[in-house]
Amino acid sequence: MSDALTTDLYEVTMAMSYLREGMTAPATFSLFVRELPPDRGFLVAAGLESALAHLAALQVGPEDVDAFAAALHRPRRDLEPLLGLEFTGSVRAVPEGRVVLAGEPLLEVTAPLPQAQIVETYVLNVLSHQTAIASKAVRCVLAAAGHPVVDFSLRRTHGPQAGFQAARLGALTGFAGTSNVAAATALGTPAVGTMAHSYVEAFRTEEQAFRAFARAHPGPVTLLVDTYDTEEGVRTAARVLRDLDRGPGSAVRLDSGDLGALAERSRLLLDTAGLPDVRIVVSGGLDEFAVEDLVRSGAPVDTYAVGTRVGVSADAPYLDSAYKMVEYDGRPVMKLSSGKVTAPGAKQVFRRRRCADVIGLADEPPPSDGVPLLETVMRDGQRTGASPTVDVCRQRLAADLDLLPPAARRIRAPRAPGATASARLGALTDRVRRDVAHGAAVSAIREDP
Repeated sequence: MSDALTTDLYEVTMAMSYLREGMTAPATFSLFVRELPPDRGFLVAAGLESALAHLAALQVGPEDVDAFAAALHRPRRDLEPLLGLEFTGSVRAVPEGRVVLAGEPLLEVTAPLPQAQIVETYVLNVLSHQTAIASKAVRCVLAAAGHPVVDFSLRRTHGPQAGFQAARLGALTGFAGTSNVAAATALGTPAVGTMAHSYVEAFRTEEQAFRAFARAHPGPVTLLVDTYDTEEGVRTAARVLRDLDRGPGSAVRLDSGDLGALAERSRLLLDTAGLPDVRIVVSGGLDEFAVEDLVRSGAPVDTYAVGTRVGVSADAPYLDSAYKMVEYDGRPVMKLSSGKVTAPGAKQVFRRRRCADVIGLADEPPPSDGVPLLETVMRDGQRTGASPTVDVCRQRLAADLDLLPPAARRIRAPRAPGATASARLGALTDRVRRDVAHGAAVSAIREDP
């Protein structure tokens, strides 16, 4: 199936109408998040690379026209004006890995109106999903307070593609590895993993399982110790690792129960067995809240493996995001719906110290202490530069996290900084609001019998 078909039907109906009416002048659409989810003091911009790849490859072919016509129950000739449609516009966007706040555009598309409209669904989907996951993942890194965090989410994400993105976004936000072999291979990040309970159950005894696993994997190994009795599992693992002289670099993994208490007991048992270098890995329903609790309790945990709750951003699985037109054919436009008012005009975000951001117009000069966030990443349908590496994105994020107020980085009850509008944006908003109200009044007078 062509990616051109990955769109909502109403994007097609609008694009078809625009072409019929000759409305092909440039339009600018702005993508932003209206409000942060609960327990979020900031977001991490992500998904741009997926969006740019889609825009660069977009082309409506004959089979797409056939599918559009069938979906609309219209003759093929009605949809043929869409044949050959490509993206020839420009994109200004916040680079992946940068911290963003509510109301700030993550991306602005400027292109002939039918093009800018038909890409809405795909672009909104990938930026919303990946920004939500990245924003959850980085909170796990913050909660871990320097301890490694690894990704175990693939088996329960909403599809393999979502699992790949979760692994990539984990790497972008500072994870130390992933269980996802495809992602590790593609991204050049460490692949990590241990064994399942089924492996232990396949042998007659836990010790047989541990010895067989160690024989199959020379070097450090991680043994899952909670299939039956956790403390006895740790004792058995310690005996096997000591007998085989496999202590340094090896680990035991705890996957259930009171992880803090079990980690304390496991550490004591391992140290008593003369294995102080054997690490403790914990997993099992963890997210930033559980990780923070374990860290604050002083539990002797070396590595945190996070999975389902992070891979689907369980507590905030969606963002209140929008892709709205802000200008058409040189005319600033805005939406006045209750609770969903938008600001007109192409914009820029100026980052100031402590993320005291200012949202201004794209053509206005930055404040003396402000740095523009949105960069031109696509022009005439082509990328303006190479894709940044995950390492570069991670470095961007680290720098932005240092700028955030401590209250925004809190795991519980964070306080998000608020972006303010520049004087020029405020003045334009007031003018367009008056123009819209005046136009509505004139229309009402004309229609009054």
